[in-house]
Amino acid sequence: MITETPIKSHLVHEATKSLIVTGTVCAFFLGCETIDQIQNEFRDLTPHEMYQESLISAGLNETALALEWLEASESALMQAPEVETPFQEEGFFSDASPQARGYKISLRRGQQLSVSLVTETELPLRMFVDIYRLQTNPDTSPFPVISTESTLQPIEYVSPRTAVYVVRIQPELLRNSRYRIQLTAEGSMAFPVKDRNTRAILSSFGVERDGGRRQHHGVDIFAPRGTPVISATPGYVSRVENTPIGGKVVWVRDQGPNSIYYAHLDSQVVASGAKVEPGTLLGFVGNTGNARTTPPHLHFGVYRRGEGPVDPYYFLYSPPALSSLPANETQVLGFMSRTTNSGIRLRTSPNQRSQILREMKKNTSFLILATTGSWQRVLLPDNQVGFVASRLTENASIPLRVTQIEYPVRLMSAPNPTAPMIELIGPGSGISVLGNFNSYHYVQTQNGILGWIANEQDLAMVEDR
Repeated sequence: MITETPIKSHLVHEATKSLIVTGTVCAFFLGCETIDQIQNEFRDLTPHEMYQESLISAGLNETALALEWLEASESALMQAPEVETPFQEEGFFSDASPQARGYKISLRRGQQLSVSLVTETELPLRMFVDIYRLQTNPDTSPFPVISTESTLQPIEYVSPRTAVYVVRIQPELLRNSRYRIQLTAEGSMAFPVKDRNTRAILSSFGVERDGGRRQHHGVDIFAPRGTPVISATPGYVSRVENTPIGGKVVWVRDQGPNSIYYAHLDSQVVASGAKVEPGTLLGFVGNTGNARTTPPHLHFGVYRRGEGPVDPYYFLYSPPALSSLPANETQVLGFMSRTTNSGIRLRTSPNQRSQILREMKKNTSFLILATTGSWQRVLLPDNQVGFVASRLTENASIPLRVTQIEYPVRLMSAPNPTAPMIELIGPGSGISVLGNFNSYHYVQTQNGILGWIANEQDLAMVEDR
């Protein structure tokens, strides 16, 4: 498992550093975001940042292409769409236009984020993958917790607190690549009752007990008596005992700041000092201690050093299965598409509840960058990126109409008057109109060249054939 970007130890006082490592400093010392700022000041450069430095060293940082690359990386970080896990997207990067992709994800403490990225490219490719933790203060820089340029193995990161993260992927300059990314957020611990998952948790953390005199400091996982109870973490058994409240209990100290509490066991099968791994048998489900009047269950608790009991639910969270993308959806990648009706909405994220960026007219044309489920991530001709429902789009290669040009017109590379001209189309030439954007038509000449021309008011095109 990849851990957080390390601090340069000689720049931080040893006592403070040890608190940062355990995570308890957030509870009683400086505050989590203050710690992030300190670490951000003294950390090493990420691979992405080192690549930026290499562009500067080579004198390329002021070139238009490099500036677009840097702008794309910043935009993907600061304007990443919110996505819900499990999430899957398939898309492409073009060597002609530097781009990056961002994904904003909310994690609860104890959840493990897994990022799996597969690329398809003809040439060797450096693909930078960064996970940033966002701060509540918008003036504070996001903190990189994982940075790599390897996509050979899934990246795993356990969130030490509830926070919002952004996953960003970006290839080096001048590289084409298709990609498939999968994001899942699941519990960082193995489920402690064999053949059960979080649906078996029927009593939550923090509920009142004994008429409000105390609170429930764990979760109850119900299963038949005698169901195996297994270790949720690696570590060692710190205590095996029988108490009036917990009955037959086992305490396991993990490799971090947590002590794990297994209570109400019918019997225990380990001894103090024993080394355990996830899946090691500890005992069997029962209802000993003060649970004699309830059905058999495991009381499972997580106690964090310096903080006390914490909610273990998301440490154990079992996510739903990730469904595969329809093959017909991925065939449109890298092609122009258009809206089928007026009023179709471009949204910030791939769901109906997300913010509306704009309402588009019928036959508005855009480039399909990626697909996820029933949504397409699209790039409009004015460089706005958003999501549109795939059922509301159609392939723009099928002509809306075919017409002739009455007098010479300019075929432009983009739908704006300052864009470079591709060629001058002569009178009598045939064109196919494929879509629209603002006051321009997206067209294909009779020679197969694609581009943009101003609308009929400026063209005087003859009647359709």
